[in-house]
Amino acid sequence: MSALDTLFGILDLGGPVVAILLVMSVLTLGVTLYKLWQFAVSGVGRHRVLSEALTAWDTGDRPAAQARLAQSRSYLAPLLGKAMKSLDQPGINGRLDAEAGLALAGLERGFRLLDTVAQIAPLLGLFGTVLGMIEAFRSLQSAGSSVDPSLLAGGIWVALLTTAVGLAVAMPTSMILAWLESRTARERIFADKALRTVLVPAQSMPAAMGAESPAAAPSHA
Repeated sequence: MSALDTLFGILDLGGPVVAILLVMSVLTLGVTLYKLWQFAVSGVGRHRVLSEALTAWDTGDRPAAQARLAQSRSYLAPLLGKAMKSLDQPGINGRLDAEAGLALAGLERGFRLLDTVAQIAPLLGLFGTVLGMIEAFRSLQSAGSSVDPSLLAGGIWVALLTTAVGLAVAMPTSMILAWLESRTARERIFADKALRTVLVPAQSMPAAMGAESPAAAPSHA
Protein backbone atom coordinates (compact mmCIF):
# COMPACT_ATOMS: atom_id res chain seq x y z
CA MET A 1 0.00 0.00 0.00
CA SER A 2 2.91 2.38 0.57
CA ALA A 3 3.89 2.19 -3.11
CA LEU A 4 0.31 2.95 -4.16
CA ASP A 5 0.14 5.80 -1.67
CA THR A 6 3.35 7.24 -3.13
CA LEU A 7 1.99 6.91 -6.66
CA PHE A 8 -1.28 8.60 -5.76
CA GLY A 9 0.66 11.31 -3.94
CA ILE A 10 2.74 12.02 -7.07
CA LEU A 11 -0.41 12.10 -9.19
CA ASP A 12 -2.04 14.49 -6.74
CA LEU A 13 0.97 16.81 -6.74
CA GLY A 14 1.74 16.65 -10.48
CA GLY A 15 -1.85 16.75 -11.69
CA PRO A 16 -2.98 15.63 -15.14
CA VAL A 17 0.47 16.15 -16.70
CA VAL A 18 2.03 13.47 -14.50
CA ALA A 19 -0.97 11.21 -15.16
CA ILE A 20 -0.39 11.53 -18.91
CA LEU A 21 3.32 10.81 -18.47
CA LEU A 22 2.56 7.68 -16.47
CA VAL A 23 0.22 6.48 -19.21
CA MET A 24 3.00 7.08 -21.73
CA SER A 25 5.41 5.08 -19.58
CA VAL A 26 2.95 2.17 -19.51
CA LEU A 27 2.65 2.33 -23.31
CA THR A 28 6.44 2.34 -23.61
CA LEU A 29 6.72 -0.72 -21.38
CA GLY A 30 4.03 -2.53 -23.37
CA VAL A 31 5.68 -1.78 -26.73
CA THR A 32 9.10 -2.79 -25.37
CA LEU A 33 7.82 -6.15 -24.13
CA TYR A 34 6.05 -6.75 -27.45
CA LYS A 35 9.19 -5.96 -29.45
CA LEU A 36 11.30 -8.28 -27.30
CA TRP A 37 8.78 -11.07 -27.86
CA GLN A 38 8.58 -10.33 -31.60
CA PHE A 39 12.38 -10.32 -31.99
CA ALA A 40 12.66 -13.60 -30.08
CA VAL A 41 9.96 -15.32 -32.16
CA SER A 42 11.37 -14.00 -35.45
CA GLY A 43 14.89 -15.12 -34.60
CA VAL A 44 16.38 -11.65 -34.88
CA GLY A 45 20.14 -11.82 -34.42
CA ARG A 46 20.17 -15.64 -34.38
CA HIS A 47 21.24 -16.72 -37.86
CA ARG A 48 23.64 -19.59 -37.22
CA VAL A 49 21.58 -22.14 -39.15
CA LEU A 50 20.83 -19.61 -41.84
CA SER A 51 24.50 -18.74 -42.20
CA GLU A 52 25.36 -22.42 -42.58
CA ALA A 53 22.78 -22.73 -45.36
CA LEU A 54 24.23 -19.69 -47.11
CA THR A 55 27.75 -21.10 -46.82
CA ALA A 56 26.63 -24.36 -48.41
CA TRP A 57 24.83 -22.46 -51.18
CA ASP A 58 27.89 -20.29 -51.78
CA THR A 59 30.06 -23.37 -52.28
CA GLY A 60 27.61 -24.93 -54.74
CA ASP A 61 26.04 -27.56 -52.45
CA ARG A 62 22.42 -26.59 -53.14
CA PRO A 63 20.71 -29.69 -51.68
CA ALA A 64 22.55 -29.23 -48.37
CA ALA A 65 21.76 -25.52 -48.39
CA GLN A 66 18.04 -26.11 -48.89
CA ALA A 67 17.98 -28.84 -46.26
CA ARG A 68 19.72 -26.58 -43.74
CA LEU A 69 17.46 -23.67 -44.63
CA ALA A 70 14.39 -25.80 -43.84
CA GLN A 71 15.67 -26.13 -40.26
CA SER A 72 15.95 -22.38 -39.72
CA ARG A 73 13.26 -20.53 -37.77
CA SER A 74 14.39 -17.11 -38.94
CA TYR A 75 11.85 -14.79 -40.51
CA LEU A 76 14.23 -14.60 -43.49
CA ALA A 77 14.11 -18.35 -44.19
CA PRO A 78 10.91 -18.26 -46.35
CA LEU A 79 12.27 -15.32 -48.34
CA LEU A 80 15.60 -17.03 -49.02
CA GLY A 81 13.80 -20.26 -49.90
CA LYS A 82 11.81 -18.36 -52.50
CA ALA A 83 15.03 -16.82 -53.81
CA MET A 84 16.65 -20.24 -54.18
CA LYS A 85 13.69 -21.51 -56.21
CA SER A 86 13.31 -18.44 -58.45
CA LEU A 87 16.82 -17.67 -59.64
CA ASP A 88 15.87 -17.58 -63.33
CA GLN A 89 12.68 -15.56 -62.89
CA PRO A 90 12.91 -12.09 -64.52
CA GLY A 91 12.82 -9.20 -62.05
CA ILE A 92 13.22 -11.48 -59.03
CA ASN A 93 15.92 -9.24 -57.58
CA GLY A 94 13.66 -6.23 -57.13
CA ARG A 95 10.78 -8.38 -55.91
CA LEU A 96 12.90 -9.99 -53.20
CA ASP A 97 14.29 -6.63 -52.11
CA ALA A 98 10.74 -5.33 -51.72
CA GLU A 99 9.66 -8.35 -49.67
CA ALA A 100 12.76 -8.07 -47.47
CA GLY A 101 11.96 -4.40 -46.89
CA LEU A 102 8.40 -5.33 -45.92
CA ALA A 103 9.64 -7.94 -43.44
CA LEU A 104 12.03 -5.44 -41.86
CA ALA A 105 9.27 -2.83 -41.70
CA GLY A 106 7.32 -5.30 -39.58
CA LEU A 107 10.23 -5.44 -37.15
CA GLU A 108 10.25 -1.64 -36.96
CA ARG A 109 6.55 -1.41 -36.11
CA GLY A 110 6.16 0.56 -32.87
CA PHE A 111 9.37 2.54 -33.29
CA ARG A 112 7.43 5.68 -34.18
CA LEU A 113 5.50 5.49 -30.91
CA LEU A 114 8.70 5.12 -28.89
CA ASP A 115 10.28 8.02 -30.76
CA THR A 116 7.21 10.17 -30.07
CA VAL A 117 7.32 9.37 -26.36
CA ALA A 118 11.05 10.13 -26.18
CA GLN A 119 10.51 13.55 -27.77
CA ILE A 120 7.19 14.55 -26.19
CA ALA A 121 7.77 13.42 -22.58
CA PRO A 122 10.40 16.10 -21.71
CA LEU A 123 8.33 18.81 -23.38
CA LEU A 124 5.22 17.67 -21.56
CA GLY A 125 7.13 17.71 -18.27
CA LEU A 126 8.39 21.21 -19.00
CA PHE A 127 4.85 22.28 -19.83
CA GLY A 128 3.69 21.00 -16.45
CA THR A 129 6.51 22.90 -14.76
CA VAL A 130 5.53 26.14 -16.47
CA LEU A 131 1.93 25.67 -15.38
CA GLY A 132 3.10 24.95 -11.82
CA MET A 133 5.29 28.04 -11.76
CA ILE A 134 2.40 30.17 -12.98
CA GLU A 135 0.24 28.80 -10.17
CA ALA A 136 3.00 29.36 -7.59
CA PHE A 137 3.51 33.01 -8.57
CA ARG A 138 -0.24 33.55 -8.70
CA SER A 139 -0.50 32.30 -5.13
CA LEU A 140 2.43 34.54 -4.20
CA GLN A 141 0.68 37.53 -5.70
CA SER A 142 -2.54 36.70 -3.86
CA ALA A 143 -0.64 36.65 -0.56
CA GLY A 144 0.11 40.36 -0.93
CA SER A 145 2.59 41.80 1.54
CA SER A 146 2.47 38.79 3.85
CA VAL A 147 4.70 36.64 1.67
CA ASP A 148 5.58 33.21 3.04
CA PRO A 149 8.85 31.93 1.47
CA SER A 150 7.78 28.34 2.16
CA LEU A 151 4.74 28.88 -0.05
CA LEU A 152 6.92 29.85 -3.01
CA ALA A 153 9.46 27.08 -2.37
CA GLY A 154 6.71 24.48 -2.10
CA GLY A 155 5.13 25.63 -5.34
CA ILE A 156 8.46 25.52 -7.18
CA TRP A 157 9.44 21.97 -6.17
CA VAL A 158 5.97 20.71 -7.01
CA ALA A 159 6.24 22.40 -10.41
CA LEU A 160 9.66 20.84 -11.05
CA LEU A 161 8.24 17.41 -10.29
CA THR A 162 6.64 17.18 -13.75
CA THR A 163 9.97 17.89 -15.47
CA ALA A 164 11.63 15.15 -13.43
CA VAL A 165 8.89 12.67 -14.35
CA GLY A 166 9.11 13.68 -18.01
CA LEU A 167 12.86 13.07 -18.10
CA ALA A 168 12.46 9.80 -16.21
CA VAL A 169 10.10 8.60 -18.96
CA ALA A 170 12.06 9.98 -21.91
CA MET A 171 15.59 8.78 -21.08
CA PRO A 172 14.95 5.01 -20.86
CA THR A 173 12.59 5.23 -23.84
CA SER A 174 15.33 6.84 -25.92
CA MET A 175 17.84 4.16 -24.88
CA ILE A 176 15.41 1.34 -25.69
CA LEU A 177 14.65 2.84 -29.09
CA ALA A 178 18.35 3.22 -29.92
CA TRP A 179 18.98 -0.43 -29.00
CA LEU A 180 16.06 -1.69 -31.09
CA GLU A 181 17.11 0.44 -34.06
CA SER A 182 20.67 -0.88 -33.89
CA ARG A 183 19.41 -4.45 -34.00
CA THR A 184 17.16 -3.82 -37.00
CA ALA A 185 20.03 -2.02 -38.76
CA ARG A 186 22.17 -5.15 -38.37
CA GLU A 187 19.26 -7.24 -39.63
CA ARG A 188 18.97 -5.06 -42.72
CA ILE A 189 22.65 -5.56 -43.51
CA PHE A 190 22.43 -9.33 -42.99
CA ALA A 191 19.27 -9.62 -45.11
CA ASP A 192 20.89 -7.75 -47.99
CA LYS A 193 24.02 -9.92 -47.82
CA ALA A 194 21.95 -13.11 -47.65
CA LEU A 195 19.92 -12.18 -50.75
CA ARG A 196 23.03 -11.21 -52.68
CA THR A 197 24.66 -14.52 -51.70
CA VAL A 198 21.68 -16.53 -52.98
CA LEU A 199 21.26 -14.54 -56.18
CA VAL A 200 24.99 -14.30 -56.97
CA PRO A 201 26.81 -17.22 -55.28
CA ALA A 202 30.58 -17.40 -55.32
CA GLN A 203 30.46 -20.39 -57.69
CA SER A 204 28.94 -18.25 -60.45
CA MET A 205 31.50 -15.44 -60.17
CA PRO A 206 34.57 -15.30 -62.45
CA ALA A 207 37.50 -17.09 -60.87
CA ALA A 208 40.07 -14.49 -61.81
CA MET A 209 38.32 -11.13 -61.54
CA GLY A 210 41.47 -9.51 -60.17
CA ALA A 211 43.88 -11.18 -62.58
CA GLU A 212 45.56 -8.92 -65.09
CA SER A 213 44.58 -9.65 -68.70
CA PRO A 214 47.33 -10.21 -71.28
CA ALA A 215 46.20 -7.19 -73.26
CA ALA A 216 46.71 -5.00 -70.21
CA ALA A 217 50.21 -6.30 -69.52
CA PRO A 218 52.96 -3.77 -70.19
CA SER A 219 55.06 -4.41 -73.26
CA HIS A 220 58.82 -4.10 -73.22
CA ALA A 221 60.38 -2.90 -76.48
